[in-house]
Amino acid sequence: MTSPLAQLAANGVSIWLDDLSRSRIRSGGLEQLISSRSVSGVTTNPTIFAGALAKGEAYAEQVAELAAKGFNTTDAIFEITTQDVAEACDIFAGVYAQSNGFDGRVSIEVEPGLANDTEGTVKQAKELFAKVNRENVMIKIPATKPGLAAITAVVAEGISVNVTLIFSLQRYREVIAAYIAGIEQAKANGHDISKVHSVASFFVSRVDSEIDARLTAIGTSDAISLKSKAALANARLAYEVFEQEFAVERWAALAATGANKQRPLMASTGVKDPALSDTLYVTELVAPELVNTMPEKTMEAVFDHGVVPADSIRGKYEEAKMILLAVSAVGVSYDDVTEKLETEGVDKFIVSWGELVETVATALENAK
Repeated sequence: MTSPLAQLAANGVSIWLDDLSRSRIRSGGLEQLISSRSVSGVTTNPTIFAGALAKGEAYAEQVAELAAKGFNTTDAIFEITTQDVAEACDIFAGVYAQSNGFDGRVSIEVEPGLANDTEGTVKQAKELFAKVNRENVMIKIPATKPGLAAITAVVAEGISVNVTLIFSLQRYREVIAAYIAGIEQAKANGHDISKVHSVASFFVSRVDSEIDARLTAIGTSDAISLKSKAALANARLAYEVFEQEFAVERWAALAATGANKQRPLMASTGVKDPALSDTLYVTELVAPELVNTMPEKTMEAVFDHGVVPADSIRGKYEEAKMILLAVSAVGVSYDDVTEKLETEGVDKFIVSWGELVETVATALENAK
């Protein structure tokens, strides 16, 4: 029998695991997910690395070596995380080759403290790309205003980019524009643009968490009836933006010379509200050329009992627009919500980065 995850992949959704650790890499567990769970890529972030390093045992040998060589905490983090990503890239090299570069991708994020520093982001993105030294790595850059210019500059260097922390449709349009400008520059710079890929990570569950809290506070029957609907509506309309922005003449000219669309990626797809189906943000977001990056718990839920439709996005755009209009009509500001979520997203990653720094600093000290 075909598993729901295999069906999801057959329906055009690339399944990327939102997790990485050295123990997962070296136990063979990551490789096994390719065949058993149809996993075709991996995403990481500071929270994931902080969690992996806190468990620590698999990193003890490298930490001891780095401590002996006198590495400081920042440089040690760079060495440890890029090694994990390089090894994961090697595991997915076959998937990368078979999919012509669309999948088999492993993402590593620039330091979150650089989210509002364009030049710093570009510099570190290039350093991470050079250090991992694998064609199938993607450098994650947050979709802050300063991040937009960094996306263009990094893509212009021929580097594949995963744009993260997108919450609003307007910002998503700006992200696509930044990517297209980068592809134009990469082509002008003589890079092989057929090798450059990008995904735009549109965050899902956090939108429901924030909007539902506001709807509950308003408390009217109209407001309550809209709970747990806004995130799917927003994500579906993001897919409509994807279809629109890559149907223009400017893009067609680039596509004719080998350019790849920046695919939409659904992130933050673990359900936060226990009253909702644990597969909601996967099975209700199915369409071709889509990526869904799932925490393991969500991936296993889909594998176990997910009911996967052929397409649960296209054909639902008008309904999605009506939902967002209704949310606005009862008094929830879409712009306020998405701005808040972007700021909080950066702040949360900065906190996780601080935890990562503390963990590695302690480990280096103990290894001396």
